Amino acid sequence: MIDQKFVEEMHKTLLEEQKKLQEELARFSHRNPQKDNGVDFPTIGDKEDENAAEVAQFSNNLSLEDELVHALRDVESALNTIEKGKYGLCKYCDQPIDERRLRVRPSSSSCINCKKTLTQEM
Repeated sequence: MIDQKFVEEMHKTLLEEQKKLQEELARFSHRNPQKDNGVDFPTIGDKEDENAAEVAQFSNNLSLEDELVHALRDVESALNTIEKGKYGLCKYCDQPIDERRLRVRPSSSSCINCKKTLTQEM
């Protein structure tokens, strides 16, 4: 069974990570409900090389935004498992996740064995 003091420590860590991810997302987000397509495209200039830079910057920011959204979703899911009293249990086999794994990645939802099986790293 997972120690309650450890769960409280991870809860605090997850809340800090959630705040950090939300702040980063606010900086990189390109979603704009005022635009027809919902995307706010940067304008650097009208020349061809400036247009290429706009597209490259926009593409890089969208990739980063996507990673941040996924990380935030994982953190919020971990916070939800804490609320349900199931934090630290693998969602696939219901066995405890090693505390060392949770310290490295507090939002982990699977044990090492299940993760290896899922990613076929036998």
